Amino acid sequence: MTKFSDLALDPRVLKAIAEAGYETPTPIQAEAIPHALEGRDVLGIAQTGTGKTASFTLPMITRLGRGRARARMPRSLVLAPTRELAAQVAENFDTYAKHTKLTKALLIGGVSFGEQDKLIDRGVDVLIATPGRLLDHFERGKLLLQGVEIMVVDEADRMLDMGFIPDIERIFQLTPFTRQTLFFSATMAPEIERITKTFLSNPAKVEVARQNSTSATIEQALIQFTPSRKDRSFTEKRAVLRSLIKQEGEACTNAIIFCNRKMDVDVVAKSLKSHGFNAAAIHGDLDQSQRMKTLDAFRDGSLHLLVASDVAARGLDIPAVSHVFNFDVPSHPEDYVHRIGRTGRAGRQGKAFTIAVPSDDKYLTNIQSLVKQDIPKGEMPEGALEGLSERSDSGRSDGKRGERRSRGREKERDRKPKRDESLPPASMLPLEVQEVVAEAEPVAEAAPAREPRRENRREDRREDRRDDRREERREPRQEPREDRREGRRENRPGPPGFGTGDHVPDFILRSFKIATPAIEQDDSDEAPSVLATGSDG
Repeated sequence: MTKFSDLALDPRVLKAIAEAGYETPTPIQAEAIPHALEGRDVLGIAQTGTGKTASFTLPMITRLGRGRARARMPRSLVLAPTRELAAQVAENFDTYAKHTKLTKALLIGGVSFGEQDKLIDRGVDVLIATPGRLLDHFERGKLLLQGVEIMVVDEADRMLDMGFIPDIERIFQLTPFTRQTLFFSATMAPEIERITKTFLSNPAKVEVARQNSTSATIEQALIQFTPSRKDRSFTEKRAVLRSLIKQEGEACTNAIIFCNRKMDVDVVAKSLKSHGFNAAAIHGDLDQSQRMKTLDAFRDGSLHLLVASDVAARGLDIPAVSHVFNFDVPSHPEDYVHRIGRTGRAGRQGKAFTIAVPSDDKYLTNIQSLVKQDIPKGEMPEGALEGLSERSDSGRSDGKRGERRSRGREKERDRKPKRDESLPPASMLPLEVQEVVAEAEPVAEAAPAREPRRENRREDRREDRRDDRREERREPRQEPREDRREGRRENRPGPPGFGTGDHVPDFILRSFKIATPAIEQDDSDEAPSVLATGSDG
């Protein structure tokens, strides 16, 4: 059997491995590490929980032992799809490189740029980042990727699901062509294969388990039921989840509960806490500090149940997870492999329960087609749904109130006298017959006049106000007020000038008489002057 000491690793790395308590590498580590130490590109395909992180961390530390980092130019780059997975890779690097002088920097969202810029300016050997934050630093001019010697893409299929493929392609183009590239994932989609053919050069393909397979150490069970009503599905699924947890008892030391939507994560966590369970939520909308705090509490055992979205489904190394509950059937079949892979890690036994309703049949078919096996059917816990129907019936209207209202309307209609439909209308009868009918009918007592409805009274008041306004418009206008400067307006000789307001300058109102021109002769030599206007000369 191959041991770590048989691999050509740095003695300082072997010392750190021994202190961590490991002696024998996993199959993916035993096959991938020799190729990585030779400098070849590696395409590693293995189911989750088999130690892929150490498969690239150990040879990376060994190869980077010779050399020196430069400012803003990292020597190696590790890309991870989520902040939690990136932080986990950083923890593995700290564990295995503690006897070396290699430096690292972690670039993830939720952390200030200032602290990360300081680390990059000093120069780092290993840069661990999510694609978005990495490109943010690059576009700000704080990072150069020309010095990358080793590039690692962890959970490559998750990068595809989260829409990071365009960013990955851009990052590849920013790195040197002579780099060494390591691809690791549990599943391999066609889009990922296209990228490997484009950016990997003659890679060594390491496949220690069939693609898209589940671990044999995981006991799977499918709990199917039909809700009493469609709108009661979410409530009854929570009751089934609580019954499953109680049924497992002490065997369920801790568990991860996966939901498809973030809002459902919060609701399920609050519901479990209200029923006395030690539970907390984690999803992408929470602050990074809160997410790390929750994960740390789950790792050290102070938190029993972790309700999570798929942010915790990929690559998180929590070895002692005993159970996984799929509260929702994942819409992507690959996510099922990653979710249940959180348990049964490193040879341990684990259990995975999936709660399904009839609307999940299409997703179950895709999952079973992917893993090439049927998920074993489990039994519904006894009494899981007892008491829910009674509470739902007491909380909703039983329809009797509406029935009483309809009966009251029917009685009111019965009180009204009915007319014989066989007779013609009274207006069509001869006048003599109409008079006889009128005399024969009893005179009804004059009923007191009912007060008109409130709406009618309001409408009458509105109409009265409209009439008042019309009357006001019909009244003759009042006399114009006296102008203080020029007297009354009607005494003015003409209309006011345009743009001058109520006051008209005197020169505008002055009249000019047209007269024939007269030329006065004077003894002086001056030219004749025109005394009146209007002549043609």
